Amino acid sequence: MSKRSFLKEFFKANRMVGSVLPSSRFLSKRMLQPIVFQNAKVIVELGPGTGVFTKELLKQMQPKCHLVVIELNDAFFNDLQLKLQAPNLHLIHGSAADISTILERLHLPKADVILSSLPLSNFPADLRRTILEEVKSNLQPDGKLIQFQYSRGLKKLYGAHFKQVSIDYTVLNFPPAFIYTCTNS
Repeated sequence: MSKRSFLKEFFKANRMVGSVLPSSRFLSKRMLQPIVFQNAKVIVELGPGTGVFTKELLKQMQPKCHLVVIELNDAFFNDLQLKLQAPNLHLIHGSAADISTILERLHLPKADVILSSLPLSNFPADLRRTILEEVKSNLQPDGKLIQFQYSRGLKKLYGAHFKQVSIDYTVLNFPPAFIYTCTNS
């Protein structure tokens, strides 16, 4: 997807698309750093957009690991379908609020990692709460939510759902991004 097309999607649905530009390779590296790929059986990615993180996940995952990618935006989903294929990749055109239903339909266990690019701070409070409850209930006991946002002020939001919340940061992204890693162990 071109930068122009990405920008078009931002202006068309800017509450659901969090940035005017795709994520940088520097943010991608930081987002994937907490993942223990050799142990992961199921990884869920929410809001992949153009697939910057998806491509890296596919490169680093073990062949036995399933990657479930959930994208609501029609243009992004169609673009991902055209450019990404792998036997362990499940591209889903749907909502992050339906993780339970999606994993059940695919006959997959709870996720080891849920990686999210969703601009949760732009979402209505009820939707944000529903998504975070779905995330929490669909993680293995030692699983991780790795979420990036453009605001540092969301630790309280994640702390209401998870026991441990750590924050990392990268200035080598436009705009600079905060990476929240959330666990219950």
